[in-house]
This record gives sequence, C-alpha cells and structure tokens, in this order.
Amino acid sequence: MDYVSALTPPVVMAAFFIGLIVTIVKSQGGDKKAKEDAAVDAALARAEAARQATALPSDI
Repeated sequence: MDYVSALTPPVVMAAFFIGLIVTIVKSQGGDKKAKEDAAVDAALARAEAARQATALPSDI
C-alpha cells in the first residue's frame, strides 16, 4: 500500500497540470483574442506616442 500513497501526489498534480493547460488552450483565440490584441496595440501606441513626445528635435 505504500506505493499507492507514494504515487497519489504526482498523479493528482499531473491531473491539475493537465487541467490548467487545457484551460489555457481553450481560453486562447476567438473574441478574447481580438480583445487582448486590441489592448496590446493600444499599449504599444501609447508607448510610441510617449517616446516621440520626449524625443529631442534632433532625434526626429
């Protein structure tokens, strides 16, 4: 019976890990992807605008 108690924690952790991976894969794409892409594009645009606003006239 010691082998059952020794194998239980790794099996439980593996099951939770597989569930986590499945959840991550299922949450990618679709309408969520477009929303995330829009947020990243907006953040990049803000960063670029801030960089250009602080640039010296000789840098432009």
